Amino acid sequence: MEVGLTENNNNKEDIQAVYETLRNQKVSELDILKQSLEEKKKQAEEYYDQLLRLKAEFENYRQRTEKEKQTHRLWGKEEILLKQIMLLDVIEQAYKSIENNASPESILKGLELIKIEFAKMLTSEGVKEIESLGEKFDPNLHEAVEQIGSEEEEGKVLEVLQKGYIFNKRLIRPAKVKVSKGKNEK
Repeated sequence: MEVGLTENNNNKEDIQAVYETLRNQKVSELDILKQSLEEKKKQAEEYYDQLLRLKAEFENYRQRTEKEKQTHRLWGKEEILLKQIMLLDVIEQAYKSIENNASPESILKGLELIKIEFAKMLTSEGVKEIESLGEKFDPNLHEAVEQIGSEEEEGKVLEVLQKGYIFNKRLIRPAKVKVSKGKNEK
């Protein structure tokens, strides 16, 4: 019986050894998984920190660009205001000449100079006058105030009541016009 007991003890020891080996392997795998989980947690925290920093940087960038846009708008206004101040100077000179009993011809000449200077200023800023007189009526550029019977073809602009303007290829004010409705109808 001792042989059976020894064999039984050997089997128990073998089973115990296999169990210990498997247990150690599982503990090692568990340690590896814990270590991997910790690494992934650290990586996730790093990504989250990077995300927060990027969010803050983007918000700062947005605020900075908004301030820059406002500054550029002010600079643009400054340029236009300087041009208008120069026109005011011309108007004041014309007013002084009226006070000094200038002739009507010189007053008209002064007004013509003011008109020319103002047109130059608008042109230099990219404002373009819409040529309408004698042109075909275009609802994209013109606003018909009245239709008049005439010898001209139908839809032709006969009179411009108020000029229209385009700025950077965009209509900023349509021309107010009188349009022909064709031969006089009774």
